[in-house]
Amino acid sequence: MPDAQAPRLLCVEVYESKPLSYVTQDAAGLLAELGRRSVFVPTTTRTREQYGRIRLPGPVPKYAITANGGHLLVDGVSDPDWRAAVGERLEHECAPLAEVRERMVAATDPQWLLKERVAEDLFAYLVVDRARLPEGWVKELGAWAEELGWSVSLQGRKVYAVPKPLTKGAAVREVARRVGAGRVLGAGDSLLDADLLGVVDLGWRPDHGELADLGWTAPHVTPLPDRGVLAGESILRAFLNEL
Repeated sequence: MPDAQAPRLLCVEVYESKPLSYVTQDAAGLLAELGRRSVFVPTTTRTREQYGRIRLPGPVPKYAITANGGHLLVDGVSDPDWRAAVGERLEHECAPLAEVRERMVAATDPQWLLKERVAEDLFAYLVVDRARLPEGWVKELGAWAEELGWSVSLQGRKVYAVPKPLTKGAAVREVARRVGAGRVLGAGDSLLDADLLGVVDLGWRPDHGELADLGWTAPHVTPLPDRGVLAGESILRAFLNEL
């Protein structure tokens, strides 16, 4: 948008001494109100360390879900019973992380691979030069991983390999059970948010990200016309209107 029309922004994440992530000033006020009126549960594929860099306005959430559902944080501490249950499912329902990571890295090319990482000993991802990523590479890797109980997705500059039992939706259901939630609202924009949107009572999807690119929707999920940081405001207003 024109500079003169740009919203005022509040930095909510600093990385390596530099501001990285923002919400609008209006969204900050809405988020604080949401935290006071509901059980607000940040839910992310980020690791605990990456989530720890976020400083959201409003009350500090009692619950948070990180590592795509691998960790359920209660007052900032990973619930050991939940983590043990996740580990047991992964052991019995899919191939080991080491096997998938080895195949994933072996298939890369230094011309487009920028970084490779393992997150919380739960899943693996690559940071790639998307313009140089060969067409069909992700699809081919995904077909191989499917047989091992894993899924592969491309999101921005990252290629994720995630065990199928490792889902945000499962962790959301657990939090809802613990707090006795009568209704669950959710929003997401990435392929790894699809299962989360599948378990909520009402959901919203902004007009950016992989879900929007694919035209993904569901009867209880409302596509929004907003993109980027302004979508955050629209999602928060939608949440508050339903409380």
